[in-house]
Amino acid sequence: MKIMLVDDERSIQKAVEYIVRENGYQFCYVDNGLEALEVFAGESPDLLILDVMLPGLDGFAVCEKIRSFSDVPIIFLSAKGDIVDKGIGFKMGGDDYLVKPFSSMELDFRIKALLRRPHRLEDEPNNSDEVLKVGDLEMRLNEYEVYSGGEQVELTAKEFEVLAFLAKNRGQVFTREQLLDRIWGLDFEGDTNTVTVFIRRIREKIEADPAKPQYILTVWGVGYKFKSK
Repeated sequence: MKIMLVDDERSIQKAVEYIVRENGYQFCYVDNGLEALEVFAGESPDLLILDVMLPGLDGFAVCEKIRSFSDVPIIFLSAKGDIVDKGIGFKMGGDDYLVKPFSSMELDFRIKALLRRPHRLEDEPNNSDEVLKVGDLEMRLNEYEVYSGGEQVELTAKEFEVLAFLAKNRGQVFTREQLLDRIWGLDFEGDTNTVTVFIRRIREKIEADPAKPQYILTVWGVGYKFKSK
């Protein structure tokens, strides 16, 4: 599958390309609305990620033109998060609308959800992209739900994103800086203490003994990882 991004911010391009290629998809990119139409016709992507504020031709206009000949899933990216702008995006034919700054994890979930839509009836109900099971933990990615020993654990959306990201990459060590970039987004203005606080909160909710964690492990001097087995 191929995913196309139209955005004139270099930092967004790098972040989205990392997510796309990490999932094994092909990636193509342009930085303006006029070129987007030409490249879209030649590349025929399976999903389009489209910034609203573009030079030449804005994202809403690009979407409207593409909708005249294609039903490709479209995710809008925008710094404008009010309901009026979102309403315009959906009216123009967008399938989703993500406000900047956004977390890489959230974009990852939304891409996968849209790519599954045409084949939803053919998919297995518990495929690996939707449900993660590790020990007594069960994470339902589409529903942002976590169960421990069959009982639901109440996590905030961001707590869930941290837990799910580490669980999907179990065994891999991430620094606090990497977790900030991947989950809170490149434009987040907080510091690495944010990660420490969230890890503590998650442990308090999923670990039998938060002082002796069995799932989210600390790698001293480096960061955190989810247990590999």
